[in-house]
Amino acid sequence: MLIRAINKIKEDIKVIYEKDPAANNIAEVIFCYPGFQALLWHRVAHKLAYWKVPFIPRLISYWTRIFTGIEIHPKASIGNRFFIDHGEGVVIGETTIIGDDVLIYQQVTLGGTGKDSGKRHPTIGNNVIIGAGAKVLGNITIGNNVRIGAGSVVVDDVPEYSTVVGIPGRVVHRQCIGEDGVLMHNRIPDPIACELNRLKYEVQELKEKLK
Repeated sequence: MLIRAINKIKEDIKVIYEKDPAANNIAEVIFCYPGFQALLWHRVAHKLAYWKVPFIPRLISYWTRIFTGIEIHPKASIGNRFFIDHGEGVVIGETTIIGDDVLIYQQVTLGGTGKDSGKRHPTIGNNVIIGAGAKVLGNITIGNNVRIGAGSVVVDDVPEYSTVVGIPGRVVHRQCIGEDGVLMHNRIPDPIACELNRLKYEVQELKEKLK
């Protein structure tokens, strides 16, 4: 069990080093990345919560938030190779489930809507990227290989291989993914612009018919 935990932490370090061009060495990742530090302590708190140790898991979570600006509930389940980039203001709720190879940016909230009991936070699939400031709320499922654009608010299930943008979040079928799998914010289509273009096209068609 200890070896498995150590291997998981090694994978967490490796994925940051590989994905972030600003990471110059492993020591920098370990000591200078609040996202890694928050995740490391969460893995400790989560295991203690699993063993039903009282109080200590929440205390670890509290002090981790003080030092890193990242709040992760001890009971949240997080998969392998999870990367919080920048990290300030990230909130991950109690019943959140996160798959493998997930990348989230600063100010992301994986929260509840305040109406549900029991499972009230999102389930995030594998290989998901969530852009800065996005809010994913409620007991919803985000499929594998989904990209959520910066500032989006997602309150409904999202099918796999989708890109979501806007408030409320809307699925756009064009994938905005670079060759390295990084979310390309400058290539995400604007749903409002797309709708205006569609209306413009329909008006043009009507004009042609009236001639």
